[in-house]
Amino acid sequence: MNHQPNNPLHGITLQRLLEELVDHYGWEELGRIVNVRCFNNEPSIKSSLKFLRRTEWARKEVEQLYLDTFFI
Repeated sequence: MNHQPNNPLHGITLQRLLEELVDHYGWEELGRIVNVRCFNNEPSIKSSLKFLRRTEWARKEVEQLYLDTFFI
């Protein structure tokens, strides 16, 4: 078993992370916080996941927002 005790995101899928942020903030507020087109223009989980998987800087911003929102 691969344990990562110092990684609070270990075991949390990108989809779950995104769904929890959307539930918490809604697309409009999420798009204001992390200004990316996939959050502001016809947002969907599918298109956002595709973008975040290809765009490291945006994924890191979303991951940090998740940590700041749910782990602080």
